[in-house]
Amino acid sequence: MQNTQNQHSAHCIRHSVFPQDRRPLRAGGRIPYSKVLVVGLGISGLWTARWLTGQGTDVIVSEMKPESELDPELLRALTELGVKLETGGHRKETFSNADAIILSPGVPHDMALITSASKRNIPVMGEMELASRFIDIPIIAVTGTNGKTTVTSLLGLLIENAGFKAFVGGNIGTPLMAYVAGEQEADYLVLEVSSFQLDTIETFCPFISIILNISPDHLDRYPDYEAYARSKLRIYENQGDGHYLILNADDPRLSLVSPSSDVSLLWYGLEKKAGRHSFLEGKMVIASLDGATRQLFSLDAFALPGAHNRENLLSAVLAGMALGIDAETIQKTINQFKGLPHRLEYVDEFNGVRFYNDSKATNVDAAVRAVTSFDRPLILIAGGRHKGADYAPLVEAGCGRLRGAVFLGEAKGLLSESFCDEIPFALAEKMEDAVFKAFSMAGPGDAVLLAPACSSFDMFSDYSHRGRVFRKAVEGLIHG
Repeated sequence: MQNTQNQHSAHCIRHSVFPQDRRPLRAGGRIPYSKVLVVGLGISGLWTARWLTGQGTDVIVSEMKPESELDPELLRALTELGVKLETGGHRKETFSNADAIILSPGVPHDMALITSASKRNIPVMGEMELASRFIDIPIIAVTGTNGKTTVTSLLGLLIENAGFKAFVGGNIGTPLMAYVAGEQEADYLVLEVSSFQLDTIETFCPFISIILNISPDHLDRYPDYEAYARSKLRIYENQGDGHYLILNADDPRLSLVSPSSDVSLLWYGLEKKAGRHSFLEGKMVIASLDGATRQLFSLDAFALPGAHNRENLLSAVLAGMALGIDAETIQKTINQFKGLPHRLEYVDEFNGVRFYNDSKATNVDAAVRAVTSFDRPLILIAGGRHKGADYAPLVEAGCGRLRGAVFLGEAKGLLSESFCDEIPFALAEKMEDAVFKAFSMAGPGDAVLLAPACSSFDMFSDYSHRGRVFRKAVEGLIHG
């Protein structure tokens, strides 16, 4: 495997209010602010507050939710740190008196108090941006509307199989600040990166950037699709000579990308076409870097179903080759990787009906990909909190594939309107009811698929909570 660490750090653009000495914290880098406001008490906010207090900084955390709705463990941890917490809304004076403001990923960067602070030249940045300024090892960053968690996890396994230490985190659950504040040492950082995190970058500079796809999502947060897409595309804005950008040539929006920098651009797609560095031929992945010998990888033992998972694999193979990982290790990883919970996860079978959990399908495009992954009739369970997208593509994908559907949550009315006169459906109040009604519609050889096409926050704490409730409901159906 090539030594890419020095290659990475030498070419990143570094411009900000921070000192010129940006060595990692362990080497002595320090934050130059005495009073810092952290906005949003999630896991990212906690790790940011923990690191800042370790720097001797006076920290205040501001959270919109009332204290009664916050995780008791987070509250206890903040108390132990001696950090002041303001809950139940943001206070103007708190924002005005801060030397700097750090945003957690879920906090809108364009809310009035933030824009007002920026106009008064108070530095505002995201947790990931802050953490990246104290890191000098290569970052492999993965973004996209769908599939980024799977690809991030796959790359972490690939790097570990190559004999290196990988920190796998970012939007995947463990924030980058946890690495900066912790004791672990890694050779590479593999990060899932969301559009919300990319909204607040300034100097963030991956060695390898991967954009898997860009389909309509978070339209409750962005004014339109193009604004959302522009956020995703920021992932490579600080890259240059010696860095890699890996893009999906089959994605209509990404096929238009033409970086102005000297970044090495690698394209992939399902079919062999001119200019593509990886593609499929039957059950083989064919891949090569510019001017290099083609390498072949077998998909015979690849466990993940669906064309979208094979498409995502193409990006990971290119990333591995860019890192100099040998073909034998890449093939071993392809064979080993079994996927993640709540992503087309097989749950059980009852009276000839199979149950699949794709609770991570939190947008329409992800649900479409899930539905089109099966070659058997389906009963779809969908619904949750509406995110602004049109459900028509899901109806189109379901015609000829869905025997029926069950809708629940806040969006069940909108889904009903979209599916009306196209596909039979029923409504449910709880997941247990939805599973029972879906099973009642199914026959031997069919599958019941949870692919919500919505966020989970109307009824559940997150998508994994929703998936666990679905699995429990299936167990209750089978075992009474």
